[in-house]
Amino acid sequence: MVDIYKEWIQEQGRANGTAKSYILNIELYMQWYRETFGNEMYELLHSNILDYRSYLQNFKKLKATTINAKLSALISLDTFLTETGLQKASAVSKKDLLRVQASYASLGKLSEKDVEAFRQRVLLESGIRNYAIMTIMAYAGLRISETLNLGLEDVDLVGRQIRVNAGKGNKERVVFIGDKVVHAVKEYLKELDSDCIRLFPGRVGKQLDRSIANKLCNRFSDEVTPHELRHFYCSNALEKGYSFHEVANQAGHSNIHTTLRYANPNSAAMKEKANKL
Repeated sequence: MVDIYKEWIQEQGRANGTAKSYILNIELYMQWYRETFGNEMYELLHSNILDYRSYLQNFKKLKATTINAKLSALISLDTFLTETGLQKASAVSKKDLLRVQASYASLGKLSEKDVEAFRQRVLLESGIRNYAIMTIMAYAGLRISETLNLGLEDVDLVGRQIRVNAGKGNKERVVFIGDKVVHAVKEYLKELDSDCIRLFPGRVGKQLDRSIANKLCNRFSDEVTPHELRHFYCSNALEKGYSFHEVANQAGHSNIHTTLRYANPNSAAMKEKANKL
């Protein structure tokens, strides 16, 4: 079942990270099913879904957002099973998700000074290629998968824009870039083989493994993560005059509420504002 589902979800145009997360959560549900009932799962049943949700809440003590992520994977599997006729009726829907009060103050940890110090450490100790990768993530707001998937033809340094093809849902967008990105990429291109098609080729022309971002962050900072760099991009863009809709467009958010969650000031700025009350 899972193997057929893998083929189906890839055809739906889901981002690789989302697909992998769904598959992992489906496998965890199937493991829970085996351990609970002593046999393999062949169909989804609403009563089982409710028991599983209760197990995650009361036994595993998971947060509502984490539980909803697991249930979303089962909703996707449910859609696959009903659309392909492997299951007669739907067993789980968004109505089964836990209600979560969205928090506006999802505070970013990084200031521009933090990001600049991090970029400089990467440049001095890891080289211009990795410096260019981190600069694109911090100042163009690209996801790591989008950054590593860039082709040379996707980057227009004269026109100061990057064409992004591999976001969530494979929706193409154009991201406008400033001097920091232009200069970092231009310096890196001096070292790149002219025969390369990818901007950041791996071995034998293959794409670099996305784990490179986490390794760099862990090596050069206790605070910087790929997620925090993206949060920084959104917050920084708003502070520099972008509108919420412009940030949503540049970051590739299909829903502006996603932008509202990312685009908040850092904790130091909030504390400074609190002192003015």
